[in-house]
Amino acid sequence: MSKITKAFQNKKAFIGFLTAGDPNKEKTVEYVLAMAEAGADIVEIGIPFSDPIAEGPVIQEANTRALSKNLNTDDVFDIVKEIRKKTDIPLAFLTYINPIFYYGYERFFKKCKEVDVNGIIIPDLPFEEKNEIKEITEKYYVDLISLIAPTSKDRIKMIAKESTGFIYLVSSMGVTGMRNKIKTDLKEIISEIRGVSNTPIAVGFGINTPEQVKKISQISEGAIVGSAIVKIIAEHGVNAKKPIIDYVSKMKKATK
Repeated sequence: MSKITKAFQNKKAFIGFLTAGDPNKEKTVEYVLAMAEAGADIVEIGIPFSDPIAEGPVIQEANTRALSKNLNTDDVFDIVKEIRKKTDIPLAFLTYINPIFYYGYERFFKKCKEVDVNGIIIPDLPFEEKNEIKEITEKYYVDLISLIAPTSKDRIKMIAKESTGFIYLVSSMGVTGMRNKIKTDLKEIISEIRGVSNTPIAVGFGINTPEQVKKISQISEGAIVGSAIVKIIAEHGVNAKKPIIDYVSKMKKATK
């Protein structure tokens, strides 16, 4: 069982997200440690990219802020090295296929193993194209985390059967961002997944309140929150540690 999957054992997981380099490298380390301190079970670290097509304005702006400081992929690996001096919390990168291709598939995933990055989420990598990197991710023990969206329909079972780490169930159509209501029939999709896979399911996109996390945790193994945390960082900058701890603590509590 992988480190990512173990994070779901005997509990409902809370997964937090931030963008590396926003507001700077040192604060990214501090804020990941803050999330771990507050009870997060997994942290997703976004690698800044100039064309993050799955992201709404909040995370797009965080990418822009990080890139304006000339943050690159090696800098992100350096951030993880610093994080690993203080915590062994499971970590997953969220990035797009272009930066990985540019860095070199073999080089990228070898580096992930070296610094102990445990999973990878690539929103623009179609299921049908994943064999391009699948063998390399397996070679370096990095879970290739599958996304299942409300539009996946006939592909849901196919994607679920080959899932590793956890399944990222997209709660809503469109891009990331906070939503007042989740209108998708998640129970039906989860039932389909459960018919073919025991991989833990975590729901993301739009979740930002403890009430939403509580509901999500009743039907799945975990909840993912990104934009709300990134917004806290945007508002508080280098002073976001305490607000992050307060927020993540509330969200984690809602999973129980």
